[in-house]
Amino acid sequence: MGVQGLVTFLDTHRQIYRDVRFMKRPLVIDGNNLIHKLYFDSGLDQNHGGEYAAFEGLIEKFIAALRACEIAPYVVLDGGSDYTDKKFETAMKRAEDRIRKSHHAAMSGEKENLLPQMALLVLRQTLFWLKVPMARCFAEADQEIASLAREWRCPVLSDDSDFYIFDLPGGLLPISHFQWKEVKQSGSQSYIPCKSYNISSFCVWFDIQRQLLPTFAALAGNDYVRRQKMDLAVNCTESSSAAGSYTTRYLEGLIRWLRGFEQPHEALEAALGLMGELSKEKKQQVLQDLELGKDEYKLPPSILKRFFMHGTAPPFPAVEEVAGRVPDWTRLPLTQGCLTTDILDVLLLHRMTFRLPVDPVNMPSAHLTSRPLRQVMYGLLLGRGTQLHVDEFDRDGQHMKFIPVQPTFKGVAKQLKLDSLDKADRSQCLQVLLEALGVNQAFLSQLPPHLHLPVAVTCYWFQKAQPTPDVGLLKALLLGLSNGDALRKRTAVQNQHNNLKLHVTVGHAFNQWQACLKYSIHLNQLLGWPLPEPRLARLYEGTLVHQLVHSMRTGKLRTFLKRERSSVKLYQTMLSIIHQLKAQEAAKKTSQTAKKPTSPRQQQRLPLDDLTANLQQLFIMHDDEEALAEVSSAVKAELELQFDDVLSVRTRYKAKERNNRSNIPELARKEECRGCDRL
Repeated sequence: MGVQGLVTFLDTHRQIYRDVRFMKRPLVIDGNNLIHKLYFDSGLDQNHGGEYAAFEGLIEKFIAALRACEIAPYVVLDGGSDYTDKKFETAMKRAEDRIRKSHHAAMSGEKENLLPQMALLVLRQTLFWLKVPMARCFAEADQEIASLAREWRCPVLSDDSDFYIFDLPGGLLPISHFQWKEVKQSGSQSYIPCKSYNISSFCVWFDIQRQLLPTFAALAGNDYVRRQKMDLAVNCTESSSAAGSYTTRYLEGLIRWLRGFEQPHEALEAALGLMGELSKEKKQQVLQDLELGKDEYKLPPSILKRFFMHGTAPPFPAVEEVAGRVPDWTRLPLTQGCLTTDILDVLLLHRMTFRLPVDPVNMPSAHLTSRPLRQVMYGLLLGRGTQLHVDEFDRDGQHMKFIPVQPTFKGVAKQLKLDSLDKADRSQCLQVLLEALGVNQAFLSQLPPHLHLPVAVTCYWFQKAQPTPDVGLLKALLLGLSNGDALRKRTAVQNQHNNLKLHVTVGHAFNQWQACLKYSIHLNQLLGWPLPEPRLARLYEGTLVHQLVHSMRTGKLRTFLKRERSSVKLYQTMLSIIHQLKAQEAAKKTSQTAKKPTSPRQQQRLPLDDLTANLQQLFIMHDDEEALAEVSSAVKAELELQFDDVLSVRTRYKAKERNNRSNIPELARKEECRGCDRL
């Protein structure tokens, strides 16, 4: 986030910017800044779990605009926490602020600029599909972005105020002034109109020495130095004529005060003298903090240059805190974004920090349901050890707290070693993943590969979420999975005329599902992708599932689905799988008698009588008004699955039936309506 208030302050001095026509050059992009700017400025939904398909489309348009102007983008993303933990106090403050914003957004429906849970995964997947060079740092990316841009002598695209302090030969292009939606033509060449900033302009305009800019940032207060904590008594506001907030007046006054110095150490010593009576120890601590804040703007050689040019993974920091604690094989997938940098926080700090979804404070954390999945990941990362645990920094009511969580290390996972996990047998990795999700592979084999992980996650969520989701929420998810693209278009039209208010209980249930999917993807990555990673933008749409739930509860689902050819067979297959697993789980808990061993195929499918009875019991338990119809639908889907071979002999009849439908449109329309009724 950089120097608080600096960007707003500089917007009152726009003379320091110059207008440019940007084209035909490399551009290093601050990926974390980009994702927030694109998502929030677009007006996309923030409170219903995200509009990932629209966000994917926005990213595609952004990259297309750059390529139309022959701009070569290089996207760099933040990684895990710094191993020194020097920014944790700042992170705690921001987390507490997100709790307040999350609660307000849930209760009022107003936007609080909270990024949906899987937006970063969508960005990473979209850039991969578009073949855009992208790298993820091991910790915060600001220094590496600046180092790379300095060595390539190209600009940085960001609104982060730290880049107003770094000495960048190619300058800074603020995203807020980067008009990528308004590509212009100059002869045969396209360009993007924008504004450029360079520290030379800052120093000339404010008459301050170039080498004092890092000192200015430290005294102003950045992510490493809190001005309030320093009790800095430099009363700069009295010498400032600037209008506006206290921060604006303070920054202008600080600049005026710094004009009297040539070197950084002179300014820091003078600042200490103005802080009043401080003990020797306090002065040493303050000076150390200021030096740390100032030194953050010293740029080391770029470690990503070779990665972008040759695909070479950067080294880990050669310090005792890191050496030997992170396997060497993880360097490349971490940098490629194919492995979550959360594992670095677990390995180096024994900590996991969460980004909070939109939830009221009276709801439990949406990350509780997915905790057993993370425990499996912790076990793989940390191995055996009775004293080992991971501190999950999560919301508890209105506050963030550390919750100690023990790793799970059992079953097949005991045979896997972290140092050689990239070479582990694929079948073992798959077994670890499926055991964590509580799903049998035989069930998943009935589905297209891209739905294996989402359906397994949905099975897990339907059994573990608290409070237990009603069947309507399950059906909404499955409708989205089976026919999301067609339904999404209709949702977009309806949402233009219907501002759907967030139902907090429904939102909390879907927040849990997203968290389960996110950490299942992370576990799947760590295990080397035993299941295909689904394309998230085509998988889940928060506004869609909320609209489907609303339509079911108001009896308007058939109207909502009118003229849409849903994939009924796929929907019913998924519904049958999930209900069977739920019924089996219920039977295990209630049965007190031993059962004879069964073959794998017998385990795969229950007898239909038992299935019907279990499903009836299941729906009675959920008090579903559509119980009889739902049981009939699920049993019918199971019959279809068990007798596919028998049905295949009716090929000629099916062909004739298709011909009849094409010749008699009214017959096709009636069948389509019956399909909607079955859903």
